[in-house]
Amino acid sequence: GTKMQISDGTEPSITFRNIHELQHLDGRVVMFEVPAAPRGMAIAWKGHYYARAGESLTPLTIDKLDEIRQQNFILDWSAQIVSEATYDDLDEAAIIKARESYAKKHERGFSLQEVMDWPLETFLERAKLTDKGRLTRATILLLGKDGASTLLSPLMAQITWRVIGEGRAYQHFHLPFILATTGLYQKIRNYQVRILPENQLIPVEVAKYDEWVVLEALHNCIAHQDYTRNGRIVVAEYPDKLEFQNLGNFIDGYPEDYISGTKTPVTYRNPFLMRAMTELNMIDTIGHGIHSIHVRQARRYFPMPDYDLTEQGVVKVTIHGKIVDEAYSRMLIKHTDLPLDEILALDRVQKHLPLPDDTIKHLRRKGLVAGRKPNLRVMTGMANLRLSASAVISTAEESKNEGGVADNQTGYDSTQPYNGDDGHYCNLIIDYLTRQGRASRKDIDQMLADKLGNRLSATQKSRKIGNLLTRLRRQGVIVNGGAKKNSNWQLVDCDKAT
Repeated sequence: GTKMQISDGTEPSITFRNIHELQHLDGRVVMFEVPAAPRGMAIAWKGHYYARAGESLTPLTIDKLDEIRQQNFILDWSAQIVSEATYDDLDEAAIIKARESYAKKHERGFSLQEVMDWPLETFLERAKLTDKGRLTRATILLLGKDGASTLLSPLMAQITWRVIGEGRAYQHFHLPFILATTGLYQKIRNYQVRILPENQLIPVEVAKYDEWVVLEALHNCIAHQDYTRNGRIVVAEYPDKLEFQNLGNFIDGYPEDYISGTKTPVTYRNPFLMRAMTELNMIDTIGHGIHSIHVRQARRYFPMPDYDLTEQGVVKVTIHGKIVDEAYSRMLIKHTDLPLDEILALDRVQKHLPLPDDTIKHLRRKGLVAGRKPNLRVMTGMANLRLSASAVISTAEESKNEGGVADNQTGYDSTQPYNGDDGHYCNLIIDYLTRQGRASRKDIDQMLADKLGNRLSATQKSRKIGNLLTRLRRQGVIVNGGAKKNSNWQLVDCDKAT
């Protein structure tokens, strides 16, 4: 009864290892041997933390709680020696896989055959999996047999895959982790996604999920998991995304600090495990992993990953397996030279997330977005999209190179009569306002009069220009800063597009 009461009231749950009974002259004495608290973790009683002040119990102060938690950074859980472990506790298939991965990592120094011929003790030492020949928790975690998980007790050495939504399913993957990650990836439903580029009949086909991206995200979970909390890693598969969850938090900085690929972390939660996984070609320790995931997603025309740190002590990473906005994907297909920072900004536009005004202004200037915030959208299609002046001029230069007759002002052939292509004339208006800054309705009428040709009457031309201006205004591209009879048209400035 007492053991059950203690177990139910403590968080994380504890129990007594040994109960000692002593016969005393004054009666029977029962002694409970209380286990030491896990390093870096305070034990709560019925949801509250307590400390001793003399003979009294008082609430545990915040600074003392932080001091206890900081113990994790002093002691590397993954580097601890597992004295009971032997080579018989290691999985043969995992060892072969580890040798192959090590040889691939160090192919300039050793051939695969050399690595395969090394004695096991030599290989484990060179792969940084042992400490002076002794097996560590990192060794068992990566190469241990399924039954060897008891050597890591009370750790739940487990990665769980579960399907959310239609056709619910789940499976637990156990040791060795070096094989479990590939096994989990093979469970994920991965089919081809078709994206139809603009003005093309042949679609682009890409896999729903990139194997490297999935394994990189999963290996990062293993490397950065807070194993002192005795929890599992979870991969949730939704119809349109994968969500990776591990216990812990970012030790050095935040996810966005690593997207550019220029930041190198200065400390890790599990440095011994990190070093071993690096030697086995599972991760890198330079901080390029997050950057590489973003780049590979962009090359596949998919949305960028999302990071969720809102739950204390938990990191969630979402890898999208579905096109959010076809305009975004088509933009990446058409412009393969977009820098990563612009792709990240366009990704926020398609997800309806806020952007700084100067970033919006930059995207407008390059003709990458349209609309008024907060209803920005990624541009697509010459017929209904705003092009920047530089893009219009570029089009004019291409026309000249192809032997076309380009208008000196706008980059369009002014000798051609109206042909029903409203997008063509919308771009003429935009280019004109880009150069002039602002213009009255009379100015715009004069600019377009000759370009609309002789097939339309004066009344039809006036109505057509009015329709073009209305269309651009509704799209949030231009705005009339004057009165109806004294119009003052100008391009929407992001500082005013609120």
